Amino acid sequence: MATIALMKTQLIKAYRIIATGSAFALFSTGGLALSVIIFSIQRLIYRDINKRNQAARTAVHYSFKFFVGYMRLVGILRLDIDKLDAIKRAKGQLIIANHPSLIDVVVLISIVRHADCVVKADLWKNPFLKGVVKATGYINNDAEPDYFLGQCKKSFASGNNLIVFPEGTRSIPGKPWHFKRGAGNIALRTQVDILPILIDVNPITLTKGQKWYQVTDRRFTFKMRVLPPYLIAPYIQDDQITNSVRKLTRDLQAYLNEEKLKYE
Repeated sequence: MATIALMKTQLIKAYRIIATGSAFALFSTGGLALSVIIFSIQRLIYRDINKRNQAARTAVHYSFKFFVGYMRLVGILRLDIDKLDAIKRAKGQLIIANHPSLIDVVVLISIVRHADCVVKADLWKNPFLKGVVKATGYINNDAEPDYFLGQCKKSFASGNNLIVFPEGTRSIPGKPWHFKRGAGNIALRTQVDILPILIDVNPITLTKGQKWYQVTDRRFTFKMRVLPPYLIAPYIQDDQITNSVRKLTRDLQAYLNEEKLKYE
């Protein structure tokens, strides 16, 4: 009986590794297909760069929705989303979230309509994703500050929802979150309120330093909890915007860390 149970466990793990590998392969080939086929067609259809970017974002939204559906179908992922309507109704908002796993932005973009993103400069060098970030017009976090903020303002004015991970990198399991000032700067300098989202992945998987083939023993649950909008009006009253950004960042960090404890 023990031998049979061990074999069953090994078979399940082997299946999960294969299923996870197939998902990563689908994601990579999908990125190439979008760049080579879909975006090429859109370049022929849309001469206006803004319309072309929006069409590309729509294509990415539905592609990621398909990818998330595939992960659910093969038994890798289970979704548990609280207040889904609040996310779908969002328009022209700054969405911030913690970043426990590699697929956080994928799930968010699959749900958030008119999603724009602040992304790392490294993605412009990634052979599978550079075509995506270029076609969508996602905002490079390494851009010159005035240009960066100008792009953020333009995105909000177009009704896009800008997704930012204020930690700047993936969260460390079991550790408090430490926010950089990027999200606070965007919020105050564009005068846009913040929609905070808490993400929990259980069992922990695809975290920083973890390889894709280090699969969990069971299907992981991706939970999202939408918090009430965080209003920035009290922080605008300070004439020294640098001080306001620092205070907003500190308050946001404390607030989300406190909500995290309730969530757990």
